[in-house]
Amino acid sequence: MSHPSPSRNGHPSPSGTDAPAAAAPDEGPPGTAPFAPDLSIGSVTTTPYEDYVQAGVLTHLQHPLSDDPGEMVFLVTTQVMELWFTVIVHEWQTAADALRRDDLAVARDALERSTHELEALNAAWKPLARLTPAQFNAYRSALGEGSGFQSAMYRRLEFLLGEKSASMLVPHRGAPREYAELEKALQEPSLWDEVLRLLARRGHAVPAAVLERDPAERYEPDPAVEAVWAEVYAGPQDSELVLLGETLTDVAELVWRWRNDHLVATRRAMGAKMGTGGSAGVAWLEKRARKNVFPELWTARSHV
Repeated sequence: MSHPSPSRNGHPSPSGTDAPAAAAPDEGPPGTAPFAPDLSIGSVTTTPYEDYVQAGVLTHLQHPLSDDPGEMVFLVTTQVMELWFTVIVHEWQTAADALRRDDLAVARDALERSTHELEALNAAWKPLARLTPAQFNAYRSALGEGSGFQSAMYRRLEFLLGEKSASMLVPHRGAPREYAELEKALQEPSLWDEVLRLLARRGHAVPAAVLERDPAERYEPDPAVEAVWAEVYAGPQDSELVLLGETLTDVAELVWRWRNDHLVATRRAMGAKMGTGGSAGVAWLEKRARKNVFPELWTARSHV
């Protein structure tokens, strides 16, 4: 006659064997709820977390083309950057829509969130920023003609900053969804356009030529806009417009840091060689790093 064998907690096992029973929740102090999660949640094939986050999709999107272990780091880091581009575009589009409605609170909230997201985006350079030329060259050929300037989501980010260029749609002609999204973004007012329209509605002398410009053209700095911002900054420092200007300046500074970090990482990894995808490499990045985002916000400070 067999007897029930004791389980790990000292109580008999109902099966009469030493087979482990289902794990019990960790017990907290008397009168408190268990610490352990409910492991019974979920179906046979998935969990609510997986249904929402789609982690199984994200973690199986990596297909290195070389045997070098560093390529996995490069590939995942680049994919993480794409996700941050997506979030930041969402925030800036939210801010632009709010400015159009004169809702500065919602606009500033979205812009402030984007500063933290830009910091996380910029931190993504760290795994790549110390690559030696030999380490980068070990898998560089796997990129083929691929280059970061071909990123559709990054292009949308630049369009929202006013850096419009119809020629940048050309690499996406074979991707109907991306091409349509970029074409729409090209024709829409940028975030900066919406800021200037708000200033005009608040009674500031933004020139009609600036307000009525073709939004598909690259924004060029205007002395009259600089004068408007100098006037705003000379006023009460707790005004809505000064606070908006400072939040936009935070965004602009972090975008500049992104461009500069990209330049430094590229210069360390490949020097002055031609970039992938036929780009000019470091020379092109140096030109980008010299450009100010929301330019009149910077130059107006000399006149306050």
